[in-house]
Order: sequence, then structure tokens, then C-alpha cells
Amino acid sequence: MSGATEAEKLYAAIEESARSVGADCSRDDVLPTLTAFADGITAQSGVVFSAQTGEGPAELEYTVQVTGIDDPYARARAAGFVPTVDHPVNNLLADLRRQVRIGFHAIDCGVTGGFKKIYALLTDAQSVPQLAAIPSMPAALTENASFFDGHGLERTPVLGIDYQNRTMNVYFQLPTATGLEPEGVLAMLREIGLPDPDEEMLAFACTAYRVYTTLSWDSPRIQRISFAPKPRRGIDFSALPAPIEPGIEKFMRSAPHTYSGERICASVVKWSPDRECLDLGSYYQISDEQLRALTAARTEQV
Repeated sequence: MSGATEAEKLYAAIEESARSVGADCSRDDVLPTLTAFADGITAQSGVVFSAQTGEGPAELEYTVQVTGIDDPYARARAAGFVPTVDHPVNNLLADLRRQVRIGFHAIDCGVTGGFKKIYALLTDAQSVPQLAAIPSMPAALTENASFFDGHGLERTPVLGIDYQNRTMNVYFQLPTATGLEPEGVLAMLREIGLPDPDEEMLAFACTAYRVYTTLSWDSPRIQRISFAPKPRRGIDFSALPAPIEPGIEKFMRSAPHTYSGERICASVVKWSPDRECLDLGSYYQISDEQLRALTAARTEQV
């Protein structure tokens, strides 16, 4: 099946999901992005739809793995999706590609917000010092090296580059699958100047298998910290630590997906100085390899 056909199928699923959330979705806004990357969209491309609580005007984000596109930034810039300003954020992916092997990329967009991020999934997880040596990396990574080291956040398999906000995300895989202790989560939040969460939100964060931070070129501070439990089949709304807007609940119960069996869901709690929120995602599409890995991980937990 051609990439153009996959893009059309994906647009239909995005439109359906956006309707559930209550987000405005225009074919003229969304399809050009999918078309620009159509040759990298296959039936095995991972695709996740997501929405955040407390977002304000409803928004649906879609993250799409793009295969065989060596430089998605160049593709996005040629299509006019990223601003042509003189800023290190625009050099980061090129610098990263020169020094680190990248397994594949993904793009992240919103139906109303447009093109936002490029994710680089690294072939080999990198340490903070290794990443800090990349020329256009924000100095905030080095400024917070002691924070990362002190909390066991040692190696990252994924980087996210946000061209709209001129920030980047560093994803840390936790060394064990047992999650975090409450004292450890509280220590992280307090060290970066965030208030203590309530008990339910704290307990939820402790189930994370991955922690990621948002850094900026404009400040040495960590802008946001997020705790992500492992994706799993189905979602128990009663176990979530915060109320969910009706539109998001409807989306999570009815979002389309291409694989058999119960829907695969993801959840993240995010903290920044001005807000606390949950990000809930539903996998529309997942590769056979990823599906086998997820199934194996769940079997091991049982």
C-alpha cells in the first residue's frame, strides 16, 4: 500500500479521534503534514494519539514514526513546518546525527497546533556527558548533570526536539522495572522547585518506567518533569489520579486502532511550575515487534 494511501487512512483516524476529544480538525491543516512524510508512513509505523487534561481549548496530538527518512528536519523545513530562525534548536538534530546513531525518527503534531516536535530514537542509549558534548545541546543539560546522576537518571534512549517552544526532552529509562519510591519522586520535585503533589498523583508517578525532563536554551532550570508508566492493554479510569474531561474519556474508550485485541493505552503525569496534568494516549498503530515486546513485558510482570 502506498504512503499516500496510508496518509489518507491515518488522517481519517485522526479526524475521528479529534471529534471525540472535541478538537477542531481541518483536513487542510493536517493532511499536508501527513503527505509531506507519506513515504515514511507504513502499516508498521507506530502511531499514538494523545490528549492532555486541563489543556484549555481541546487539542489532539498525534505522534507518527517515519521510516526511511534520514533527515525529517530538512523535510519539515522544506515544507514550511518549522520557523527559519537562527537558533540552536534548528541545528540539534543535524549535530546529533553526526555523533550518534539514530534507529528511527517520529514526528509529533497537533490538529490545531500543527507541527511541533521530532523524536530521535537512538540505536544505543547515551549518557548525559556524551550528549552534553554535542555542540548545539542546551547548556541546561550540563547544568543539571548532578541532578540526573543523583537520581539515577543515567542513560537516554530517546530525545525530543520541540521547534515551536524551542525546548528539548531528554527521556531516561529507569534501571529497573520496579518503579520509584515516593521519597525519590518527592526529592526530584523539591530539588527543581516544584511543590509536593497529592498522594494519588505521587503514587501514580512511582509506577513510572521512564522519566523525562524538558530543557531550554534560555534557562539553566529544568522546565518540566514527567513520569510515564509502561503502556498497557486497556485503561482503568478509576485508577487515574485526577478527573478526566468527558471528551478525553470518550476518546480513550473509542479511539480507533488497527491491531487486534484490547486498545493499548499510555499515560504520563507532567509537572511544571505553572501546571500539573495527565497526558493520556491511545496507540492507533503499533509494529509487530513493538507489540511482541509489550506482550512479553506484561507476561514478565504477571
